[in-house]
Amino acid sequence: MEKLIFSFLCSFFIAMIILPAFIFLMKKIKAKQTILTYVTQHQIKEGIPTMGGIVFLISSTIGCIIFWEGEKTLAIVVLVVMLVYGAIGALDDGIKIFFKRNMGLKAYQKIISQGLVAFFASFFAYKNGYIGSDVLIPIWGNYVDLGVFYLPLTFTVYVATTNCVNLTDGLDGLAGNTVTVYLATICILVLGVYIEKESLGQTFYAEELNNVLVFITALIGGCLAFLWFNSYRAKIFMGDTGSLALGGACAILPIVIKNPLIILFVGIMFVVSGISVIIQVLVYKVKKKRVFLMAPFHHHLEMKGYNESKIVAFYTIITIIAGAVSIIIS
Repeated sequence: MEKLIFSFLCSFFIAMIILPAFIFLMKKIKAKQTILTYVTQHQIKEGIPTMGGIVFLISSTIGCIIFWEGEKTLAIVVLVVMLVYGAIGALDDGIKIFFKRNMGLKAYQKIISQGLVAFFASFFAYKNGYIGSDVLIPIWGNYVDLGVFYLPLTFTVYVATTNCVNLTDGLDGLAGNTVTVYLATICILVLGVYIEKESLGQTFYAEELNNVLVFITALIGGCLAFLWFNSYRAKIFMGDTGSLALGGACAILPIVIKNPLIILFVGIMFVVSGISVIIQVLVYKVKKKRVFLMAPFHHHLEMKGYNESKIVAFYTIITIIAGAVSIIIS
């Protein structure tokens, strides 16, 4: 337990020390956010530095390296998946900054790159002796062996989760708050599995999960430090560097404990973001009408007159409640 607290504190304070200098540097090199012209309510945010996700990726990685002990293959894979998704996001952000536009990588480039990571990560889990093809069914409480069908399920989990978290990153502190609550919930679920495996004498798996817990607490520490500067009004944005990296972490962590379907519950606000965009696009293509004033759903709430801070509070509270429910049904 002490390692978890220390990894959290280490990551938090490293990020808190780095962020002011990082913000200054990004302003100096004019690595600033470009706002879409039709999002009129956000024009005041034009020019705010972006790519802040780099800082909590650095701080959480350092926290892991310092406090990892014993068997850590699963934890390393979790960290690598997060960092690779972060690298894809960094490339996307870099293109936006260099060309001074809101469009980075093309859609097909994002899907292909994300899909490759999803494929290799899914295949690793499928072949891993601790994970395999068993999936816990929430509420029912039993495991089902999906066999080869496990691969398309987890592939979908990766692609959907990373993109839905990315879509949720649209207001000051929105993605940071919801992801932090999400991670705290997953931390409790992983801790429960860790205690179970340790009591059963499955020492190696327990060690693996202990290091996964170190990763989670370090990432929570980094996210909280980032929120110090990202909450309304934001001094820096995480960019796709941060949102894709967090999406990758949110996807792989439940997979490590054979519980990928729990994302539908604890990640309910990510689901809302994704579904709202899908509905908006499909209905507009068929009927040339908009269901929402703007998608994702948090922008619809903005257009209805809700304050950014109020929307962030709504999303955070709902995620806390969903997290509590998720713990009960897992």
